[in-house]
Amino acid sequence: MLLYNTLTKKREEFVPITPGKVSIYVCGPTVYDFIHIGNARPMIVFDTLRRYLEHKGYEVNYVSNFTDVDDKIIKKSIEEGISAQEVSERYIRECRQDMEHMNVRPATTHPRATQEIDGMIDMIESLIEKGFAYEKNGTVYFSTRKDKEYGKLSHKNLDDLRSGGRDLLVTGEDEKEDPLDFVLWKPKKEGEPFWKSPWSDGRPGWHIECSVMSRKYLGDTIDIHAGGEDLIFPHHENEIAQSECCNGVPFAHYWLHNAFLNIDNHKMSKSLGNFFTVREIEQHYDLQVLRLFMLSAHYRSPLNFSDRLMESAKSSLERIRNAVDNLNFRIENANAEAMSADEKEKVRELAAFTQRFDDAMEDDINTADALSVVFDLVRFANSDVKEDSSKEFCAAVKEEILLLGDLLGMQFERKEEVLDLRIEDLIKERQAARKAKNFARADEIRDELAGMGITLLDTREGVKWKRN
Repeated sequence: MLLYNTLTKKREEFVPITPGKVSIYVCGPTVYDFIHIGNARPMIVFDTLRRYLEHKGYEVNYVSNFTDVDDKIIKKSIEEGISAQEVSERYIRECRQDMEHMNVRPATTHPRATQEIDGMIDMIESLIEKGFAYEKNGTVYFSTRKDKEYGKLSHKNLDDLRSGGRDLLVTGEDEKEDPLDFVLWKPKKEGEPFWKSPWSDGRPGWHIECSVMSRKYLGDTIDIHAGGEDLIFPHHENEIAQSECCNGVPFAHYWLHNAFLNIDNHKMSKSLGNFFTVREIEQHYDLQVLRLFMLSAHYRSPLNFSDRLMESAKSSLERIRNAVDNLNFRIENANAEAMSADEKEKVRELAAFTQRFDDAMEDDINTADALSVVFDLVRFANSDVKEDSSKEFCAAVKEEILLLGDLLGMQFERKEEVLDLRIEDLIKERQAARKAKNFARADEIRDELAGMGITLLDTREGVKWKRN
């Protein structure tokens, strides 16, 4: 299997540290709000890599953290008058729900930063002892000038970075020995959550969190570290610096980064009004449509999100599901059980689809080409499965489509429609509003449900509903 390694800027054959086992760390979200579709891309892409590696027989230890202490979380807690822990707990639950609906498997471990503070203090103490970090008035900084390899992941020239360093400065900038030194520990501010440390009552810097969680759950050196390309610098660069200076061994052998997700050819931004959460997308689309859309381009290629492209993905998913529906109908109504000689020959052709799929996935996780194999298989099913096809042949073709779909995390069989609790509660509330003659509220709920793709039908038998 070939993977493009950001560290070497080359496609390299993947060779795990321990034969038969793979360790993967993927940077997870900061939990202060619903995850947005930019967060969804690495979740989907690297979940797909994990599925494929497990299919090939590897035992995968997959770790993805929740950053549950951060300025944004604290800001949200102040705005809502609740604790930072309450904010993070709420959005961890919401994130898990979104992941489930996108068919992203839970990680082997989802560590939380706040539960790993002792390990962070230990690593910072070690960095100070080894001369790679220093303390000033309760703040601890990592000294980038002491790390001779700093910049090797982002391929940035340190002299150029330092000459333009003013916009890279952080808290305590006047105390730093170098503009590019970054915070490992910072003193608390009034009203902030804090932990006791040898330097001050405070909290860790962002970068140290992932270094510690990766080491604890995967070891000093891991196979694959992954995330969005926006994390290459400074986050992943700083992770390497901390980990390798502390542990004295390479941090990760392969660094994988997915490209940006744009909205109608513009960077996603709340100020531009083009910021979408996964939850908002789910009001209009089955999240399997979002997953198919995400996998329709190579993960290292920029991906442009638009209504037109999502509608195209929706149509593509419907085409696959229609083919599976047709196969189910043929299986139920087949006259012959066993395959004919001609059908046995056609089943042997299915191996070619599997090989092409594997070739695509092993070519740096080329999910776009892997999906094209699925569509070719659908065309095969539509043309070669006929009214007189045997039950066994129809089942073999269906099994192949579902297998390749599962490796992509795609669910090609339709599931019985089940209203989620929120929709059920809204319908009950609307019925109560109508009974109380609060027709304005009843109409508001009808409109809200319509925005979620639910149409209500008031009949003599009661309220019925359908998805648009």
